[in-house]
Amino acid sequence: MDGFMSFLNNGNFLAYLGVAVAVLFSGIGSAKGVGLVGEATSGILIDDPDKYGQCIVLQALPGTQGIYGFLIGFIIMLNTGMMGGTVNLSLETGAYILASAMPVGFVGLLSAVAQGRVAAAGISVVAKRPDQVAKAIVSAAMVETYAILAFLISLLLVFNIPM
Repeated sequence: MDGFMSFLNNGNFLAYLGVAVAVLFSGIGSAKGVGLVGEATSGILIDDPDKYGQCIVLQALPGTQGIYGFLIGFIIMLNTGMMGGTVNLSLETGAYILASAMPVGFVGLLSAVAQGRVAAAGISVVAKRPDQVAKAIVSAAMVETYAILAFLISLLLVFNIPM
């Protein structure tokens, strides 16, 4: 039990948890968002497979939050030495890392689902008025703004952690 408790009382555990928060939550949100748009896309491709090109752009948009979370997780791993296998972080540093991963993880989770809903609604625009696809893309991209802001905050926080 002592070994397990000492594991929890150092920064390594919190740093690994930070990587998990960034990657898991943003990835779950992206999977959900891309899935929502995929379901809507399938409905119109039955009638008109030529609209696939317009639909795939809308379907790809909610996937970016997962990429942002992956990048933050990767940067944390590089900065802490996790990639080399030697990690010895203070509890304070681990807490900073965990806190820095939270914006991209949680905003990524929520914004990817919201973006998926907007993009799925945009699929009905493509179905009825394919010439208006740009408006549907812009509407979905508006949600992306907040994912980008969260990514930038996480990035700035990670780069300013004293190691």
